[in-house]
Amino acid sequence: MRTRNAVGRYGEDLAARYLTNEGFVILERNWRCELGEIDIVARDGNALVVCEVKTRRGLDYGSPLESITYRKLSTLRKLAGRWLQTHQVTPGAIRIDVVAVLFDHNTPPRVDHVRGAA
Repeated sequence: MRTRNAVGRYGEDLAARYLTNEGFVILERNWRCELGEIDIVARDGNALVVCEVKTRRGLDYGSPLESITYRKLSTLRKLAGRWLQTHQVTPGAIRIDVVAVLFDHNTPPRVDHVRGAA
């Protein structure tokens, strides 16, 4: 379990760095409520972006993007609404993105960003 948590943290750190390099402003990381957790909340221009990060150490269980289910996207939509309620923010748009991080010990990490996944 420790290794899995470390892999997840590593992926989230890479995702946050990637988003920052793309011009996003990270507002919050690992925000939690009774509905679940948002990995990254960011601003992209006037849009609020709720970002799910999936990290894998190989393709044995499929790509990180394949692990994003309809149920997870539905939960992210609810979480976005709850985040907005608790922060009293009125963005110009709201978007759900997914950042997939794939790495193994033989190659540099690969980061794929899907904008507007839901």
